[in-house]
Amino acid sequence: MKNKRIAVAAFAGVAGLALTTACGSGGGGTVGSGEMPAEIKIVSVTDKTGLTAFGGLPQFRGIELAVEQVNSSGFLGDSTLVLESRDAASDTQTAVSQATEATADRSVSALLGGISSAQAIAISPIVDRAKLPTVYTQSASDGVLGGDYTFRATPPQTTHIGTSLAHLEDLGVERVSVLFNAANPALAEMAEKNLPEGRSEHGYEIVSTTSVQNTTQDFASSATKIAGERPDAVAMLLTGAQNATAMRQLRQAGYTGPVLGQTGAGAKNLVPAGADGAGMFWTANFTLDQPAPSSQEFVAAYRAKYNEDPLNYAAEGYDAAWLLARAIKASGGASREDIQRGLEQVTAEGFDGAQGEITFEGHDMRTPGVLVEWDGSREVVVSKPSA
Repeated sequence: MKNKRIAVAAFAGVAGLALTTACGSGGGGTVGSGEMPAEIKIVSVTDKTGLTAFGGLPQFRGIELAVEQVNSSGFLGDSTLVLESRDAASDTQTAVSQATEATADRSVSALLGGISSAQAIAISPIVDRAKLPTVYTQSASDGVLGGDYTFRATPPQTTHIGTSLAHLEDLGVERVSVLFNAANPALAEMAEKNLPEGRSEHGYEIVSTTSVQNTTQDFASSATKIAGERPDAVAMLLTGAQNATAMRQLRQAGYTGPVLGQTGAGAKNLVPAGADGAGMFWTANFTLDQPAPSSQEFVAAYRAKYNEDPLNYAAEGYDAAWLLARAIKASGGASREDIQRGLEQVTAEGFDGAQGEITFEGHDMRTPGVLVEWDGSREVVVSKPSA
């Protein structure tokens, strides 16, 4: 049976957002089963400041846009979403405290989590015990999705890395040197599991594997070592601003070949590298030029609201908020139990969103993905070689 698709309604001109910024638990009582109150409260806990604000802030802007569209379109009838925003400031304990506060406020119907795997792993047991429906973006590590009430609106990079590994094969790569951030569980999994597993299928060997930490800012010695190994390609799996610094130092060390990256190199993180960033490629779940109509509708609406291009984090936040809105509509109620049942229904059906055609494996999002390369100034879609 083919999945039923629910098209995203796009609005270039949007108005009327019920938006508040919370300083603490709000008032109001518990939302009863099957009840559609005039205002349905959802809380966003994400990183607007700190190390991962490069992803958390655009994620929140995507959420804002979706909430605005839901309310201005009357998608939920006489009910509107009220969004409470909290800044975890890239700190796990702060995120846990804010999520715990949301679970204790029985007027909160759902939580939109942030992009950090470390935060999500710590929060998930809390929201599952409290039966608070929670939708994360990014947060791709094992242990995030462990219960009935936790969902993810980003396909894990591990589900897309096969496309990047196939591109290595297309390029004729035989020798790969690996540089990765060991403090990031998802990047560690890609470096220590996915890349070694892909050797036999795609015909490369791993020359060396070098680990760094979140605090590492100077990669000169690692870059010199890797350049001296004369690999055909480098797999560079780093976070945020680390990508630009490492790319610049890798080029300065004399390496000129292709670099396999990951979505953390997006969000304009390679801009400071200038021309040295050119040649890094990765498989993205969203890019500006992907042709899906629902993706292009999102791009147009985002540009109209913010006068800037959306990043993948914005697309993920947008789809996460629309996932909650669809769940409320599907269940006909806004209690925590109603929304959980609605989420099960919507994830079973799939829908078209900012990331294109969306399906789920259990509570975990899947998208086709698109191979992109940084050309020195922007992401461009990589043309597949002719068969």
